[in-house]
Amino acid sequence: MIVNRGRHVVFRLGVWPVACAVVGLACAGAAACAQTSNPTSANNPFFGSVTARPAADETLKLSLDEAVQRGLQNNLGLKEAENGEKSIHGQRNEALQQFLPTVTVSADTGIYQHDLAAQGFGPGVFSKFAAMFPGGVMPGGISLITKDDLTNGQIHYSQTLFSGPVISGWKAAGAALRAAYFAKMSARGEVVQQVATAYLHAIAAASEVDNSTAQVTQSQTLLDHVHAAHEAGVVANLDELRARVQLQAQQQALIYAQNSLEKNLILLKREIGIDPGQKIALTDPAPYSELAAQTPEEVRAVAYKNRQDYQNLQNQVVEYKAIHSAYRSQRLPSLSFNSYYRTSTVNGAGTHGNFMAMGTLSVPLFREARLRGNEDAAQAQMNAVNAQLADMRNHIDEQVRAALLDVGATSKLVEVARSNVELATRALSDETERVNAGVDDNLPLVTAQATLASAQSNLVESLYQYNLAKLMLARVSGVLETQYRVYLGR
Repeated sequence: MIVNRGRHVVFRLGVWPVACAVVGLACAGAAACAQTSNPTSANNPFFGSVTARPAADETLKLSLDEAVQRGLQNNLGLKEAENGEKSIHGQRNEALQQFLPTVTVSADTGIYQHDLAAQGFGPGVFSKFAAMFPGGVMPGGISLITKDDLTNGQIHYSQTLFSGPVISGWKAAGAALRAAYFAKMSARGEVVQQVATAYLHAIAAASEVDNSTAQVTQSQTLLDHVHAAHEAGVVANLDELRARVQLQAQQQALIYAQNSLEKNLILLKREIGIDPGQKIALTDPAPYSELAAQTPEEVRAVAYKNRQDYQNLQNQVVEYKAIHSAYRSQRLPSLSFNSYYRTSTVNGAGTHGNFMAMGTLSVPLFREARLRGNEDAAQAQMNAVNAQLADMRNHIDEQVRAALLDVGATSKLVEVARSNVELATRALSDETERVNAGVDDNLPLVTAQATLASAQSNLVESLYQYNLAKLMLARVSGVLETQYRVYLGR
């Protein structure tokens, strides 16, 4: 009804409202596909990337698959997730060392000078030992400053034989590593979604440029025809004025669509590591295919099996259970073994070895308050993660149902939009014949062109939204990276 009332107003007011309507309809369709903001990596690292190479002179042809692969190689958010996994892997290796024996070998050699007086062996001490020698006189040549050559060699071995916290810490490290892996895989899914969305966005903008270009060509043809008729005295000047205004309005819409396309291409290059100055050409058209019907139960079962964020949270539960167990096991005794073997040589007078082997049993006493505090804190963390896991299951169910509804609704919108384009094309053809036959002036023809432009923009937007809905369904199912081609009908 609003559209119909708008048309009646156009008929009553004449030329300038028609021009405004054409600009509004064309720009509204393009604006629907244009990003309203310029996202940055400061707010979301997935909007950034590491530039792989500088811009080249030749135009880079880019398919959707190539864009996704470049995103997986260069996207900043994914690199952060990969570095996080490497950091957790290093921590796991540190935990592994607690189970392994530690063997150290050390050796030193040097000349040492000793001041016997400074160490308590002054002349008074030597006089006390003089009585032990014949005649009560110590042998001569004894100096209070002595030197010796000392060489030491030592090998030390230590190993923890049993420790409850060490065992639980190893289990926690393993769960943390698995959680980091699934966080990385979830980041890969995010990259695929961001890059595919940006690529589809650019395709929609390119479709708007094509539609606007066709409208400009059509409006130019109409203006040439009306101008010739006006020169021949067949039509009034008002008809030529209408045609000229419509041409300029379509030219404005084309400029807006071209600018929107260039900005969307820059955002796409930003996410996949291509220099902003590099010229690119998208080789894939807007995909369209019907998606096989699925029930919420089927999609939910796939999601529980494949959702990386869900598996990440499950491993976090295992990790916090192991941490809680580590705190509880601090009450248990721990057993360790230490030994060393050492040899020493003084002034080359032969070697002397010594050996030590010792087992240590440690039993914690009088630490109950601290142990209970750590245990309670770990229990609280574990309860929080369990609650998040329960909420995640409900959230997945909600996302699955919402995504299925969006796919169904946008599929119907595409059907209606296609039908509207067909009807608007037929209406424009009929109005063109009536104008050429002299039955009508060109006002209904201008209105028919504006209606077709609106229908084409709506079709572009509907296809874009339908593809986004299918991508989201693949994402909530946890199969986006491996099956985005299937969902888009590539």
